[in-house]
Amino acid sequence: MKWLVTGGAGFIGSCFVRTALTEGWADRIINVDKLTYAGNIENLEPIAHHPAYGFVQADICDADVMEELFAREAPDAVIHFAAESHVDRSIHSPAPAIYTNLNGTFTLLEAARRSKVARFVHVSTDEVYGSIEPPHEADENYPLRASSPYSASKAGSDLLALSYFTTYGLNVSVTRASNNYGPYQFPEKLIPLMISNALDDKPLPVYGDGQQIRDWLYVEDHCRAIRSVLEKGAPGEICNIGGNCSLPNLEVVRRILRATGKPETLITRVADRPGHDRRYALSSAKLTRETGWEPAMSFDRGLEATVEWYRHNSQWIRHVKSGEYRQFYELNYSNRTV
Repeated sequence: MKWLVTGGAGFIGSCFVRTALTEGWADRIINVDKLTYAGNIENLEPIAHHPAYGFVQADICDADVMEELFAREAPDAVIHFAAESHVDRSIHSPAPAIYTNLNGTFTLLEAARRSKVARFVHVSTDEVYGSIEPPHEADENYPLRASSPYSASKAGSDLLALSYFTTYGLNVSVTRASNNYGPYQFPEKLIPLMISNALDDKPLPVYGDGQQIRDWLYVEDHCRAIRSVLEKGAPGEICNIGGNCSLPNLEVVRRILRATGKPETLITRVADRPGHDRRYALSSAKLTRETGWEPAMSFDRGLEATVEWYRHNSQWIRHVKSGEYRQFYELNYSNRTV
């Protein structure tokens, strides 16, 4: 089996590629990544010379390049991670999220349809469901209530992917996962931002009252769930992937401070994000029932492993905090106070 993975230099995509090659999930993996700010080729260093690995630097929105790539490689399956995935960035500048997440997905679906690809997994997010009042959890039939340009663009790309099953018979599945965390995550997301700031004794910016609730999923658990959907998921269906670990953001920050041995005085309250969803909550019952998948990593064990990885990879952190990210970080996070 030959798999084409998009966004395979990003956080989740690179974990999927590393795990798949290390454990022999596929005979060959072609990784397509534009290498924007969140795509780091260093994430793939452990498997860079693997004989079953190939890398192509390209933009998924470039239809001519994608058509040629699909014709040349003839993949058996596409696992589509590539996206503009940061909510704050989509609020400050929505155009890249709309363009990449919608047009890029369309370009890939067209290339897959023309090349008669046997399987297409579109990787999405629980943010498409919007804020959910307790005690409810979103199953796959829950209404879409996207509240940011990012989540709206992902909801649109989900529907577009599913339409290719209905209209063209393309064997598409859509996955919607809760918040991921783990090694190699770009430090604009909550957990890596707080870990890297704590390790450097810098303020930890917490939006509003910090009581926004998120479900946390260790990245390797997510990758194994995607494999389960790829191999066992029903065509034209959605599968939620949750970590069964709902916590307020402030509690997550406090656990990070305990894990790093830093004081809570580093917590700094900042003005809340516009349209900030209060609670995300997913039910993974369908995925467990149909494939047998369940998350294996507890949050505390996963957080400890993540803190230790960042503690021992300071050079990686310094590298990704350079250039474009440094400008964005300094503008939006570094000096914000109540």
